[in-house]
Amino acid sequence: MHSEKRGREFYILAFFFALFVLFLYGPLSAILILAFQGPNGGLTFPLNSVSLHWFANLFEQQAVGDFGGSFRRSFGLGLMVMIVTVIVSLLAGLAFRRKFIGATPLFYLSVASLVVPSIIISLGIGVLFQQLGLEPSWYTSAFGAHLTWTLPFGVLIMLAVFNRFSPSYEEAARDLGASSWQTFAHVVLPMIAPSLIGVGLFGFTLSYDEFARTLMTAGTYNTLPLEIYGMTTNVTTPVLYALGAVTTLFSFLVIAGTLGLIVTLNRRHLRG
Repeated sequence: MHSEKRGREFYILAFFFALFVLFLYGPLSAILILAFQGPNGGLTFPLNSVSLHWFANLFEQQAVGDFGGSFRRSFGLGLMVMIVTVIVSLLAGLAFRRKFIGATPLFYLSVASLVVPSIIISLGIGVLFQQLGLEPSWYTSAFGAHLTWTLPFGVLIMLAVFNRFSPSYEEAARDLGASSWQTFAHVVLPMIAPSLIGVGLFGFTLSYDEFARTLMTAGTYNTLPLEIYGMTTNVTTPVLYALGAVTTLFSFLVIAGTLGLIVTLNRRHLRG
């Protein structure tokens, strides 16, 4: 059987893709490996035996760093941002389906924060809270700062979804006697549910990992990215790598769970 000969372009692209994978996963691989240092191991290679010592150390009282508290704050903040991002993005997508006065300026205003440096937004919100006599905290000022990052992406995704959504499905439901609410609940919502889950995952991960927009708005208590950054100047053991490995695993589990939910919904929709 004659096989097609691969040209020089294929190998050039393959080389650059290999470099991309190396730069993307190389540092992560190093952190994962160093997390398994032995009890007397350091922050660099070579490994001094292999153990789970530093993973167990995460659950012990630390002289520096509040692992549990910072994780709970980041997780709670991510959930809050995710819920609001999904709801507002859905409502915005429905609203922009219909022409209304000021739609274009409102759209550009909603995505304007994407072109503003994150640290400037963080600084601005932090200064505003101070001028108003309010104490910045992760659940107020940081929550608002994160929404300026997640909402534009959510709105853009839902606009793309509804631009491809055929109104014929809704017209068919109304012809069969369905009300507007029934049409939305039983026709529109099941069809866009995977996209909404994607928006929720996007909002959660952006918030969970956000550093710059949290720096000036988190207040007294750190979120996990701020805690990890602060630990880099104080912690001199591989416990920092163990924390990075655990948080990376948690992120992958969230992504895998979300993808599994999307696949399940798609299968149910196809069967229905």
